[in-house]
Amino acid sequence: MAENKQEPKTMQLEVQMDETTAQGTYANLAGVTHSETEFIFDFLFLQPNQPKAKLRARIISSPVHTKRFLAAMLENIKRYEERFGAIPERAVNLTQGHS
Repeated sequence: MAENKQEPKTMQLEVQMDETTAQGTYANLAGVTHSETEFIFDFLFLQPNQPKAKLRARIISSPVHTKRFLAAMLENIKRYEERFGAIPERAVNLTQGHS
């Protein structure tokens, strides 16, 4: 008896967004925390020489989706570095220069 295997169909996803959302929001700092059931990503903007950062967006995600997001980020960083060169890693001391 022949097994009837079908290839999974790829779905074309259409993303809808308003013009303001399409412009994006700049963030130069991020924080990540998690519980058993979710990951929370806080995207912040820190102005130079200022002791406070402004929260620009908070994204709450499931562990499964977060792991897929990590894989996508790693793949895109790899492609970026192959094309433009290594991204330098720098440690940022947020308390430096603040009394």
